Formats: sequence, C-alpha cells, structure tokens
Amino acid sequence: MTEITINIEGIDSIDFFGVNNSRFNYIKKSFPTLRMVSRGSSIKAEGSNEDVETFKLKVERMVDHIERYGKLTEDNIEAIIHSNGDVKDRKEKDKEQSNVIVHGNGGLLVRARTENQLLMVKESEKNDIVFGIGPAGTGKTYTAVALAVRALKEKTVKKIILTRPAVEAGESLGFLPGDLKEKIDPYLRPLYDALDDMIPPDKLTYYMENRVIEVAPLAFMRGRTLDHSFILLDEAQNCTDMQLKMFLTRIGANSKCVITGDPTQIDLPPKVKSGLHTALRILKPIEGISTVTLNESDVVRHRLVKEIIKAYDKLNETRAIDEASNNS
Repeated sequence: MTEITINIEGIDSIDFFGVNNSRFNYIKKSFPTLRMVSRGSSIKAEGSNEDVETFKLKVERMVDHIERYGKLTEDNIEAIIHSNGDVKDRKEKDKEQSNVIVHGNGGLLVRARTENQLLMVKESEKNDIVFGIGPAGTGKTYTAVALAVRALKEKTVKKIILTRPAVEAGESLGFLPGDLKEKIDPYLRPLYDALDDMIPPDKLTYYMENRVIEVAPLAFMRGRTLDHSFILLDEAQNCTDMQLKMFLTRIGANSKCVITGDPTQIDLPPKVKSGLHTALRILKPIEGISTVTLNESDVVRHRLVKEIIKAYDKLNETRAIDEASNNS
C-alpha cells in the first residue's frame, strides 16, 4: 500500500472541492479502490502504487484545468478521469485549433483579434524578446499581458513582472496623496485592468501577495536579475537609452520579454530622446529578438479611434512636409 499527500495550494479550494465537498465526493466515487480524505488544501490518498500514481496525475490535470479555465465541473472531472491524453499534447492541440490566448474571468476568451496580434503571439513563442510597436488601441499591451498570464498558467514561468516608466502623460499630477504604492498605482492602472479580466480576484490577490505577479515602475527593476519570468515593459517610448539598456539587461535564465510602445506618443521632456528608436535600430540584427508593428487596422477600441489615428498621422505628415520646405 502507498500513501501520498497532494497539496493544491494556489487555487480556491471551493473551485476544486465544490460546495459542501460535492466535487470531491464525486472524485472519491470515481476512485473506489482508494481511501482518501481532504484536509484544508491537501488530499491524502492511500491504495496500490499504480492507483495512487494515476490519482495524482488526474488531480494535477484537474488543477491545471482550473488554472487555465477558471472552473471545474463534474463533466470536466469525468472527462479528465477517463482521458488517456497527455496534458502537454492537449495544450498544443488547443493552441493549434483556435486563436485563444488565455481563458479569462466569467468565460471570457482572450483572443488574438487581428493578424498582427496573432503575429505577436507567434513571435513570442519563437523568440525570447518581442517588441510590439503601434498606436493606441491596437491591443499590444492587452495581448502581451495575456501572453504573460498564459505562460504562468501553463507553468512555463514562475512569475510575471509588469512594468512601466512613471512618466506623466502631458499633465502635472502634482503631489499625489497616500503611500508609495498609492502614488505609483495610477501609472500602472492599465496593467491591473488587463489582469482583472484574466485572473479571478481571489487568485490575483494571492499572486500579488506572494509576489508571483509584480506590477512596479521601471525604476524598481534596477539591480535585479529576473529568472524564470515573463516580463512586460509597457510604454517603452517613454524610456531613455539608459533605462531601456538597464531593463533589457535584467532578463535572466528561462525568461521571456515583451516590450510595447507607441513612438508617436512620447511624454518625455522636449530635450530628452526616447530610447525606443535606438533599441529598435541596434537590436534588429540579433537572433532571438523580433519586432511586430501594429497599425490602425489592428485597433480594437471604438470605431472612431481608427479615424482619429488616421487624422493625426495625416497631420504629422503635413507638418513634416512643411518643416522640410522651410529648411530647404
């Protein structure tokens, strides 16, 4: 006889065990040769070595299902128990069958909704560093956060690091009240909004409290080595050359990185140059680094956003022509 204890920490116990242990009782009926009992966030099972190993594998697949889809039904349990398919093979098959990046809250399917968003997904799978460059509303940040959450759910990374330079977007916010976190959070709100769509509130709180997910200003990255992580730098157009170099040299072993930015919306002081242009130019020849350019055809916000982007692009072209003729 073999006895094991399986810990399922990191997921909501009700998601696994069900209300009044309804799902756990269903699992017990499905393994009549095992003696098992649940205690807190763990399960103790006793039986033959083969049955115990099979049970352990099935529980791991149930936990994996909850982490990917946010729920577990009796139909899911039955399918997992009677399936002989390998988890990794199943994930690869799922990827091939649809453009879904990750399953979010309330059944939300976070998909690559345009060709360039899908290209970002594919380039991230092939390369360790991907630049996603494009105007507002093209979904570059949302896609990048979805890629990070998927990597965490699939356990290809151990943590997510989301960061932005804390640069005011054209207006002075003054001396914000509150502690350091409260002063900084307004700059990072878009990243929190994306996470709220993709991870249940209790799970997100757990991840944040245990530093599995970190959302922090770029300055907080200095001096760190980020191993086994998915790292997202957003609003990279507001980084200087030195800041981008500092960030890129933080990337450690078994890590992935996505850098997003809009070169048309630089909020740095007039005499400070954006480091994004430099990085795109000098890093282009390096293998393992890829750049995906998004445009107005990728806009997934209000229909008028596309027209607004076109209008400003036309204005910039006119200004460039005027400046050229004035200098000639």
